[in-house]
Amino acid sequence: MLERLLNLLRAPRTHSLADLAHALDTSPEMVQAMLEDLERMGYLRQVTGCAQGCSGCSLKNSCISAGPTRIWALVERH
Repeated sequence: MLERLLNLLRAPRTHSLADLAHALDTSPEMVQAMLEDLERMGYLRQVTGCAQGCSGCSLKNSCISAGPTRIWALVERH
């Protein structure tokens, strides 16, 4: 299921936990755990700055959240 999640994340858009959970037929809590696993494995990294709001965030034009949230970005793996 982690590979399916990574494939969803490669699409050039933002995703909510609920959308990802629906696409994977699982719970948002399970998606959250999988995102954290992918981060520990080096496939994702958390984007910093979201806790301070959107004004200084480089993703503010594509973000689905209107406030503090956790956002991950894919890591280039060679």
